[in-house]
Amino acid sequence: MAEVSVRKVVKEYEGGVQAVKGIDLDIADHEFVVLVGPSGCGKSTTLRMIAGLEEITSGEIWIGGDVVNDVPPRDRDIAMVFQNYALYPHMSVFDNMAFGLKLRKFPKDEIKRRVDDAARILDIVPLLDRKPRALSGGQRQRVAMGRAIVRNPKVFLFDEPLSNLDAKLRVQMRTEIKKVHQAIPTTTVYVTHDQIEAMTLADRVVVMNGGVIEQVGTPQQLYHNPATRFVAGFIGSPAMNFLPCRVQDGANGGLAVRITDSIIVPIPPARADRYGAYKGKEMVLGIRPEHLFEHHDQGKPGWTRVDLPVDVVEPMGMETMVHFFVDGSPVCARIDPATHAAPGEMLPLTADLNQMHLMLPDTGRVV
Repeated sequence: MAEVSVRKVVKEYEGGVQAVKGIDLDIADHEFVVLVGPSGCGKSTTLRMIAGLEEITSGEIWIGGDVVNDVPPRDRDIAMVFQNYALYPHMSVFDNMAFGLKLRKFPKDEIKRRVDDAARILDIVPLLDRKPRALSGGQRQRVAMGRAIVRNPKVFLFDEPLSNLDAKLRVQMRTEIKKVHQAIPTTTVYVTHDQIEAMTLADRVVVMNGGVIEQVGTPQQLYHNPATRFVAGFIGSPAMNFLPCRVQDGANGGLAVRITDSIIVPIPPARADRYGAYKGKEMVLGIRPEHLFEHHDQGKPGWTRVDLPVDVVEPMGMETMVHFFVDGSPVCARIDPATHAAPGEMLPLTADLNQMHLMLPDTGRVV
């Protein structure tokens, strides 16, 4: 097991197209780090460069204290789990898991011990004699993980391993992967486009966009303290609401945010120092759906009432999503399922402005 370091790594393709633009990243020994972002952000390219499957244009990649730029994939002591499983159809589960060890000429008893141990961890002992065609998608993914586990590598690399599974099975396999990491705390780099997958699995999440790293942090840090509008909108489901606004003087010498001529909300005193330098400027207000709710006492500090016309109501069992438009901008509120909200009616909401964020409209930076 070992740490992984990426130093000013660039990946440029023909025509001058840069998929990765000089990123720096340190992954600690035993850490589970998830690279997340939209398609084309550079996350899979970064993973493949760590694996040695893509040549880097410039920069350095370190694994376990050694530069591996010129080290072939087979000698990097890493194990990779792919999206498409890549199992040999004519081999049994046992032989699929043992194949890499046989190539390395491990003793038979050591191969059996490692395969049996991995099978117990992954709960696939009854499947060892089956062929891949007799397995479900989730079982095949477990076998692919088992093949990586038996290698006992320094680093596990996962390239969107759950994207071929249905929604229910993805949830189950997320739990399985987390349990495996708790049992075998190998340094892990995991790529996904699913922010829920990233939040539930990672010790730290790396949010990528356009070939650069927007922010690195724990799931809680990214959710509650996003550094940019992109991170604020990408992390969280439903996404954060964004409303153009202007910072201005408020009542009693305080500050306020003007969203429309009829919607002006006070900035909590605890945030006045942070936002005072932006008085008179056009900004973007960000607030998450769960910080807009109904039937609460508005007397708490930082809580204020806002009445909005209901556009769409989405009952979801344990909660209800209510959608509005505010001066052309969509807004979503996460409401108690007992709500009587109906399209076309005005709904009184409480906004918890202690949880608000203000962003610069040109750069998207959260201030």
